[in-house]
Amino acid sequence: MARLKIYTVHLRAWSAAPDRDAVLVREGFCWPAFFFSVFWALGHRMWFAAALLLAATLGLAVLADLLDPGAGIAEALGFALSLWVGFEANDWRRAALRRRGHVESAVVVAPDSERAAHLVFARRAAAEP
Repeated sequence: MARLKIYTVHLRAWSAAPDRDAVLVREGFCWPAFFFSVFWALGHRMWFAAALLLAATLGLAVLADLLDPGAGIAEALGFALSLWVGFEANDWRRAALRRRGHVESAVVVAPDSERAAHLVFARRAAAEP
């Protein structure tokens, strides 16, 4: 049996599209953000977050170069930054969606995002007269 995941459903409040520009965001750790933090933020049009992540990464590199704490400490700090980004990324994405006019409309439990989207629109179709 497939593992179930929790998704929050965000709909654009003023969209004329039938799906209202629905975006599903998975709850929990975000592996793409862990491995590719700056590129992940750019891919989700989170420009300010991408700039801050780039600045933090470069800042850690410069700090490690200036202080020379040893390879283990510098790598541990980089890993800690990546871990923090992985745990917070989906919450940052939800906040960015709110700023762009999306409203959190539902929480869905499904094995994957495709099935979650199907459940959301099946519920909406059943609720409409």
